[in-house]
Amino acid sequence: MRLTEEHQELRAAVRALLVRHPGETAWRPLTRQIGVAGLAVPEEYGGAGCGALEVHVVMEELGRTPAPVPFLGSAVLTTQALLAAGDAELLPGLAEGSAVGALAWAEGGSWEPDAVRAAARRGPDGWRLTGVKEHVLDGADADVLIVAARAEAGISLFEVAVDAAGLGRERLVPMDTSRPQARIVLDGVAARLIGTEGNGDRVLRQVRDLGCVALAAEQVGAAERCLELTVSYAQERVQFGRPIGSFQAVKHRLADAYVQVEAARSAALGAAFAAAEGAPELPRYAAVAKSACSEAFSAVAGEMVQLHGGIGITWEHDAHRYFKRAHGDGQLFGAPARHRERLAEELGLLV
Repeated sequence: MRLTEEHQELRAAVRALLVRHPGETAWRPLTRQIGVAGLAVPEEYGGAGCGALEVHVVMEELGRTPAPVPFLGSAVLTTQALLAAGDAELLPGLAEGSAVGALAWAEGGSWEPDAVRAAARRGPDGWRLTGVKEHVLDGADADVLIVAARAEAGISLFEVAVDAAGLGRERLVPMDTSRPQARIVLDGVAARLIGTEGNGDRVLRQVRDLGCVALAAEQVGAAERCLELTVSYAQERVQFGRPIGSFQAVKHRLADAYVQVEAARSAALGAAFAAAEGAPELPRYAAVAKSACSEAFSAVAGEMVQLHGGIGITWEHDAHRYFKRAHGDGQLFGAPARHRERLAEELGLLV
């Protein structure tokens, strides 16, 4: 499993751009200069026609910052939901980056498709949706809103106009403020069916796997950066007349963190290759990657705070940003324990 020279060039371009355009200012140049919004969109819909490996590279670099851009929610979740549903009408705008998409999916703190309770009713004037959605990435500012709801034929996907009557979008304040979330309230909101009625369960399961694969790459990039910053600090910080990195106890902890980062990298890259090849075992790879990378990032971010000492818990240092991102990412799309359970189900170990 090796990335190509083209992948490394993409990595270098994204990294250099994020240095020039830190924070929220990065999204416009990322879309206009590199075309990340349409990276995984087929060329006939205005995208680059790339796949999971290119998404992996971009997500790794975004994790190193961590950049508050809507790539995961719009270019991964929303785009992949539309592709899986077979509805291309909204793809050109998303691919261009002129529109940001949001997929309203989770309910009751659960990302399981079976947990969807929002109701879709078809009447003489078309579809109407009623329900509440939680943890909607970029949901308060999205230009395109896709909602999963339960129709007579099963879970289905719908497009809802962001200014529709009966739609409420509440901006939330999560622990990780660099990943905006919203609560979406639907009260008889008019909607357009995406794809075919009843296709939502299959689409959401596929999107969850691809979302986990992309998120795992971000977690690896962030954990790697945490380790780099901590090693650098351990070489500079002096206690008892010597750099703290020269103490055996600190060396052991940094070595353990390095092993965790590299093991997570293998899991994330394996899942990205499985996604790129359309492997039927993708759900297994995605579950492994989400579980392993979530726990590795949390552990390494925790070590970053600990080994930085007092400065590691100050607002001025970036350690708290990575620690909060690690906590949020660990719960996004389901906690590690849930994905280990998913893996056991896939392997037939649960009865």
